Amino acid sequence: MQKIASLTSHPLYDVAGTRLIEQQMAEELAPHTLMQRAGFSVARLALALAPHARCIWIACGPGNNGGDGFEAALHLHQWGKSVVLTWTGLPSGKTELPLDAQASRQRALTAGVVVASKPPPDFDLCIDALLGIGAVLDPARLGSALMQEWLDVMECSPALRLSVDVPTGLNADTGAPSFKTTTKYIANNAYAACANRLFTLSLLTLKPGLFTASGRDCAGEVWFDHLGASLAHPADQAFTTEPCVWLLGADRTCQTSRAQAAHASHKGSFGDVAVIGGESSVSTHMTGAALLAASAALHAGAGRVFVALLGNAPGLHVDTEQPEFMFRSPDALDMANQVIVCGCGGGQSVASILPKVLSTAKRLVLDADALNVIAADPQLQIQLKARHGRGYSTVLTPHPLEAARLISSSAAAVQANRLNTAVQLAERFSCVVVLKGSGTIVTGPAQLAWINPTGNALLSTAGTGDVLAGLMGAYLARGQSSLEAAHNAVFEHGRRADTWAASRPGMALTASRLARWQAV
Repeated sequence: MQKIASLTSHPLYDVAGTRLIEQQMAEELAPHTLMQRAGFSVARLALALAPHARCIWIACGPGNNGGDGFEAALHLHQWGKSVVLTWTGLPSGKTELPLDAQASRQRALTAGVVVASKPPPDFDLCIDALLGIGAVLDPARLGSALMQEWLDVMECSPALRLSVDVPTGLNADTGAPSFKTTTKYIANNAYAACANRLFTLSLLTLKPGLFTASGRDCAGEVWFDHLGASLAHPADQAFTTEPCVWLLGADRTCQTSRAQAAHASHKGSFGDVAVIGGESSVSTHMTGAALLAASAALHAGAGRVFVALLGNAPGLHVDTEQPEFMFRSPDALDMANQVIVCGCGGGQSVASILPKVLSTAKRLVLDADALNVIAADPQLQIQLKARHGRGYSTVLTPHPLEAARLISSSAAAVQANRLNTAVQLAERFSCVVVLKGSGTIVTGPAQLAWINPTGNALLSTAGTGDVLAGLMGAYLARGQSSLEAAHNAVFEHGRRADTWAASRPGMALTASRLARWQAV
């Protein structure tokens, strides 16, 4: 058993892949072995999380997830803990539990575990063993109202909560809630205040839904027990099936400083980044977005940083706070030999420069308004897709609404299946895609997707997306591939927010602070 942290990459398996592994292992093991291992693991973690708990409430559902709960209750009871177990009963049309769950229920009853009709009035730890992977909290289904009632009790209690495999109501594949009223438990601002009391033990495999969309808020701290399956590392030839996506770890990123480079280096050794955006007009000024992206590129180690501001109002000629920036008109940029970061605060003015950018820039990051303009122009979409055939590198960095515009969808639909959206974008435009949000997703054409585990709500402020685009530009300028640059940028971007939260609790992290971070 291990706590999942950002140091190590991990394979993630969807429900179909998990079922296949489960079937393969069940064929090799004695009956009921997997559930016994799962229940024992749940009980061990429960004891570790709340060693002095006076009362543990275990809420069991009508399937194998409930069977894991019964098995955990058996061990906790035998270890001398006061256990109150509630069970939903069987759904309409069913007369008995699955065989393994029935065996675990009988073991618990025989050992003296008492099944109560309602939750205890006071408890120090609750275990959510209501529904597992592939199950939907359907309001029309018998027992769902009772589950909803028990989830309400859990939500209102200050007690620690441990979810078995996945939190009830969370889609294990997508991280989206499977029943609309469960959004009261996840993805709201008040939820973060109780995040330190939420835990999930993922069994047999790690599921992608725990790490993206609403998953991170709902699951809290994720632990993992492979129950004996050989899934530890991509070099492990004992893999029984391929993962559907990977969780990005520090072991797959490279954060080197310029101090580690050769002594004979010069500014040309670290490449040029040119930021095109920052539209200014009589009524609107978005210069700050371009300057934030440029600042991030500068502090991430780009050799030279150029800024090309758009619009009709007079632009800057020097930034006295960061005089290293070299201001140019868009036409004066050497786009073929620079990394171009285009769109940060670009407004509609970016439309006039995009055809040249798409046809000339060999290394390109497209963000914000550049994506919105492309979404509305089929000809630009053709140009964008053609870049791959010319050997050019392109990274798209949409947030959910920008992604929705690119595929003629809605932000809600994107969030309902973030992995599918990122893959769809990568294939449609033959680009590396960075779908921003909780559990940012990175993927490319014919590539497995990666979910980034770093970052927190401190990044939910204006300008942090511009900083990410600038970081990506700097990594491209320093010779990394588009996929490598995307991995490194999203991981570092989130890592900075995590480090800030740990070292300066309660202090806001502005985009300018994020951009000027000095990597060590």
